[in-house]
Amino acid sequence: MHSKVFLYFSVILISFHPLSCGNNKSISGTDTGIDSTKLPPVEKQRPNSAYSPAFMGQTRIAGVKTVTPYKVDLISQNLDKPWAIIPLPDGRLLITDKSGYMQILDAGGATVKKITGFPAVDYRGQGGMLDVALDPDFTKNKMIYWSFSERQSAGGNLMAVARGVLNEYGGTIDNTIVIFRASPALNSTLHFGSRLIFDKDGNLFVSTGERSIPQGRSQAQLLSSGLGKIFKITKDGKPAPGNPFLSQPGAMPEIYAYGIRNAQGLDIHPVTGELWENEFGPRGGDEVNIIKAGKNYGWPVITYGLEYSGEQVGDGIQQKAGMEQPVYYWDPVLSPSGMAFYKGNAIPEWKNNLFIGGLNSNHIARLVIENNKVVGEERLLADKKERFRDVAYNNGMLYAVTDEGSLYRISK
Repeated sequence: MHSKVFLYFSVILISFHPLSCGNNKSISGTDTGIDSTKLPPVEKQRPNSAYSPAFMGQTRIAGVKTVTPYKVDLISQNLDKPWAIIPLPDGRLLITDKSGYMQILDAGGATVKKITGFPAVDYRGQGGMLDVALDPDFTKNKMIYWSFSERQSAGGNLMAVARGVLNEYGGTIDNTIVIFRASPALNSTLHFGSRLIFDKDGNLFVSTGERSIPQGRSQAQLLSSGLGKIFKITKDGKPAPGNPFLSQPGAMPEIYAYGIRNAQGLDIHPVTGELWENEFGPRGGDEVNIIKAGKNYGWPVITYGLEYSGEQVGDGIQQKAGMEQPVYYWDPVLSPSGMAFYKGNAIPEWKNNLFIGGLNSNHIARLVIENNKVVGEERLLADKKERFRDVAYNNGMLYAVTDEGSLYRISK
């Protein structure tokens, strides 16, 4: 039985509002076509490899189109090198800057306070101050946690996690202590990973990369190494109770999962409570995974990507017993960074969808998920032609920061 499809054409409205940094451009969302999973896939380019997916829908799923009108507001364009954005309980925004500081912005994008006094960061390549998370009891203790690349006195650098008290009045961070380090240190400025998120029990998930160089890549499969892992730690940086390798001799007890290349996106599904992750592949093979305790996610043994030279990675295999398949992958790359589930009802069709910032791809990927499978994909804000570094959800709205220093708000 065939259904009739009616097409409507909407007028795109552009309004301008004064900003200290220029114009605040507000654009209504999309043409109001039917939101369908039967549209062609959004990816039109040829893949880098001839690899076949392990199951239908693992890549190049059907496209979808948002029906509900929405606005995109450029609320700041004078950020320096933003890496992470999270909402504060009062609706203001806390943003990290790679060079080693944070700033608080109000909901309209105006700077309220610059926060300094953090430990020195190794601000080279992909390093610097990276992610930030609020203590579950932040309203009482004002404690925040952040990840950063830290130089070591013995040489090399690594990803570290610290905590401290946010002193907004003084514009400083107080009582700072480093609670965890992803050793060993290496001489690399790449693949620090570094997303942070608390679970419902008040334990902290931390991602780290394998540092890209061959010496680190091989350690993604080693339980004795902190490279290429997902950790689960307490607020004090200790192994979380129940971690899968607590009793295994020679294993780092903080490890929750392994076989990770470079994970820059973490969020917890608002319905299932499961930890979702994204990570960079090499040339193709960017992944979305559901992270489960003790599981091996395969890097560098299995991958849907190629070396940057075009050669195969290792034995060129995509499946192996005992190694997890990604829920979804991209080839060519999305170049995924921060991500967030849409947890509200303001835009009904977005509820529980996953939004991922794309760097080289210059857009935000919207993934529609049903029963832990991706069933639709849409590209948002591709017209901005910017590198989307992080995405955050708050009170029916999405916020996104870009490497170009822009802050966007997407709302009904």
